[in-house]
Amino acid sequence: MKEIIDRKLYDTSTANLIASDDYWDGRNTTRQGRNSYLYKTVKGNFFVHRITHWQGELDSITPLSKDEAMEIYESLPEKAMEYKEAFGVDPEIA
Repeated sequence: MKEIIDRKLYDTSTANLIASDDYWDGRNTTRQGRNSYLYKTVKGNFFVHRITHWQGELDSITPLSKDEAMEIYESLPEKAMEYKEAFGVDPEIA
C-alpha cells in the first residue's frame, strides 16, 4: 500500500517491517478481521499499516513518532526486528 501524507510517500513495499500481529491460527492470519503492521522507512520514519477485512472499513497508513512506534512495537506480538535494530537503542533495563 502507498499513501502520501504531509507530502511524504509511505510505501509498505519499500519500508522494513518491524513488528505485526499477523499470525497463522490454522485457518487464517487475521485478528478479528484486522491486522496492524509497524514499518520503518529507509529514511528512518515510522508508520503503522492497518488492514481490515470488514465491509465499510478501509485499510490505512498512519505516520508515527519514534515514541509512538516504540509503544506499538511493545504491543505487537510478532517481532520482525529486534528492538535495537528497529530503534537504534537498547531498551532500558527495568
